[in-house]
Amino acid sequence: MLIGAHVSPAGGPAKAVERGTERGCDAIQFFNQSPRAWRPRVYSPDEVAEFHAAMAESGLQALMIHAVYLLNCASEDPEIRGKSLTALVAALDAGAALGAHCVVLHPGSALKGGGPVDEALERAAATIAEALARTESCPLHLEDTAGAGGTLGRSFEELATLIEAAGGDERLGVCLDSCHLLASGYDIRTADGLASVVDDFDAAVGLGRLGSLHLNDSQTPLGSNVDRHADPGEGHLGREGCAAFLSEPRFEELPCVLELNGPEKKDIDLARELREEGRAAREG
Repeated sequence: MLIGAHVSPAGGPAKAVERGTERGCDAIQFFNQSPRAWRPRVYSPDEVAEFHAAMAESGLQALMIHAVYLLNCASEDPEIRGKSLTALVAALDAGAALGAHCVVLHPGSALKGGGPVDEALERAAATIAEALARTESCPLHLEDTAGAGGTLGRSFEELATLIEAAGGDERLGVCLDSCHLLASGYDIRTADGLASVVDDFDAAVGLGRLGSLHLNDSQTPLGSNVDRHADPGEGHLGREGCAAFLSEPRFEELPCVLELNGPEKKDIDLARELREEGRAAREG
């Protein structure tokens, strides 16, 4: 498992590599544009070259780009969908230039007055399909959601529907977030519980689509539908749940990033400690 963290790309993507290396990461994730502005960030040839040089000199093995939360591919507002499409294409182009493992996307939301969920799924799928058609190589991983309001991707069945409706492109995958899984009602607090949930994912979506992971504990309990991250081991997943997630055999070799406010090396060290706890418990 490639354990890492969400870091800042301030100063250019090569600086994100530096920050990841300082924290002892195997993988990093960052936003490719300001989370507060629609204007896409296009990296210059020099920035791309500097990033690749920094990666080659580092111990990092994977980059994940997270599309900003402004995007809503399911919006009823054509203007918002258009802006979302432009931003998603820019993220996928950045991913291709930087050799990213994937772009991670929250599929979207019907929101208040957004109409039936099935119609929102169709709008999101159409936007996603168009973004893939306009780009060539970078994979796109749809992230499961906690299920608040009209958010899409709260169940494996919704993720499967999105992938199928978007054309089933081989570049489409899934990023599973441990906090979101628990909040949306999947009981992953033990190794056995997680194994059953992964079986359900395989049946609905297929393990071949699973491409990346987020490790976050949850401030809110099972089935709360509230997305509130906690530091690993300090929420409703607890040490046992986080250890199980980090040691699940079918998650091996996947990048798994922590999404904390300013993660430090101690957080990465803790994740590795929990992984070893989980592996020891499985062997025992």
